[in-house]
Amino acid sequence: MQYASGKMLAEVQGGVGLITINQPEKRNAMSVEMWQGLTEILDRFEGDPEVRVVVLTGAGVKAFVSGADISQFDGQRADANAQVEYDRLTSAGRDRLAAFPRPTIARIRGFCLGGGLGLAMQADLRIAAEDSEFGIPAARLGIAYSPAMVRQLVALVGPAHARMLLYTGARIDAREAERIGLVNRVVAAEDLIETVQDLALTLAGNAPLSLRAAKLTVASAVDPESVPEDSVAAAVAACFDSEDYREGRAAFAAKRAPVFRGR
Repeated sequence: MQYASGKMLAEVQGGVGLITINQPEKRNAMSVEMWQGLTEILDRFEGDPEVRVVVLTGAGVKAFVSGADISQFDGQRADANAQVEYDRLTSAGRDRLAAFPRPTIARIRGFCLGGGLGLAMQADLRIAAEDSEFGIPAARLGIAYSPAMVRQLVALVGPAHARMLLYTGARIDAREAERIGLVNRVVAAEDLIETVQDLALTLAGNAPLSLRAAKLTVASAVDPESVPEDSVAAAVAACFDSEDYREGRAAFAAKRAPVFRGR
């Protein structure tokens, strides 16, 4: 499936929805149209009960996403008023990813910079190849990140590391990103696809209601105002009232693998 004139690709296999950011000639820089395409893909995936996990990646080996498509800056980010509209158009994709009810994984190789890092931070998990680079060049461009994106950065790495990244605009390598908590795991480049696929299939085989409850509970723990308490309570209660809970107990007793159906 193609979106944004083929610059965003989507496919589903084995319970895993794969989103590929497909502008390798620009190191997968994100245009407004591509952000809108991301929203459309996530809407489609949420409506497909076969999709239990979503993986995001960039085409080629040079970049996950190198940032915003700078060719649109003069026309769409020329001043503060234009930036408000630009934020409205692009934040919908980030917000949609953050609110997606099933687990999401960013599979990162190469450059993960600026808005690309902002996108990766909205995923639940980030797995990076050793040759990846991370950074926020806002201070080198004379722009600023939105409060929502900075809050997410601080939630992941803490205020001290967030200040260093934001103030310097410097790039860090994958191992440093792992050390400060920006990514969950770093693997050899040749192992990246297999590692993420194995992780995605593991999550796809777990109980969907349990994963949804976990996602909501973690989000609530990080930012209590982001998730209503009754939503968390309802998600937890749904697990204990589910067919999957009965299946999990039966499978454990029979010493077999459970087959969860998300109900």
